[in-house]
Amino acid sequence: MKQKIYILGIVTALIIFLGVIFKVNHWPGAGYMLILGIAAFILAFLPLSLRNHYKAEGNKQNLLLHVATWLTCFVVFTGMLFKIMHWPGGGIAMSISIPFPYIVFLPVFLVTTAKNKNFNIYNTVFVLLLLAAISVFSALLALNVSAERLRDSYNLSTHYIKVEKVLNQLPARNSQSTVCVKIDEALKIVYEYKESILKREGTSAEQWENAEGNVLVRHDSPDAAIIALSLASNEIVGEKLDNSLKTLIKELENTPGCEDLAKAIPSIFDLRQQYDDDPNRVFHNLTNTLSWTLIYLDGVETNLKLIKTVVSPND
Repeated sequence: MKQKIYILGIVTALIIFLGVIFKVNHWPGAGYMLILGIAAFILAFLPLSLRNHYKAEGNKQNLLLHVATWLTCFVVFTGMLFKIMHWPGGGIAMSISIPFPYIVFLPVFLVTTAKNKNFNIYNTVFVLLLLAAISVFSALLALNVSAERLRDSYNLSTHYIKVEKVLNQLPARNSQSTVCVKIDEALKIVYEYKESILKREGTSAEQWENAEGNVLVRHDSPDAAIIALSLASNEIVGEKLDNSLKTLIKELENTPGCEDLAKAIPSIFDLRQQYDDDPNRVFHNLTNTLSWTLIYLDGVETNLKLIKTVVSPND
């Protein structure tokens, strides 16, 4: 039995190791390997090894310690997996997994080992150092994943800003069509939103564009943009922009030749139908970081200007 457990442990470790290598190099299949490896470790190798150790030890008083060990590993590795895979709730999972060993495992470990007079104190020191190492690694992992996401967001922002600069250099069109008027109204709201958010950050739209996103102090602050917009206006956050985009869609639907464009807009601006009853529908996926909210608004601005170039007739 021990030999089979050892083989399972080696296979599991190899799968996780390969998954990490693939993830670092952004190769296909990295996610599947990490999910498979961590699932096999938590649900197969760890329970079998703990069960085998418990039977070999023959001390039923340590049952709680074995359960706490498995539960701690489950929470910590699951939190890491959620963060690495960018799944929803990854930040919350990491926030739970970092203190979990100290709140659950450590008290059980100390109470259990205190009853054993022959227990070596160096084992306690080793466990404490191991918990500290896990906490540091988890924190660094969270920071690295967040930093990677921020770099991607700033790169996306840079592309939006470059496209906007090109669009602004195009010859001005004096079309007074209703569609263009609705686009200008939506753009005005976007500018207001961005100004309110950046003002609370102590910067301006010009600085945001020229520095390509590197001027934010709290770029990874959750809900910072929602708070800024709430303080700047009495409206429900996102309601004005949401209504403006809905009006634009209806106008395009009634404009000959723009019907297909009207159908594509919900997808372009990420207006999902399941959020129709949510007053913050425009911002449903933007409550993670301040940077991503601003990048979404940059994307709305760029796409509105692109749509305007399509629907505006040549003078």
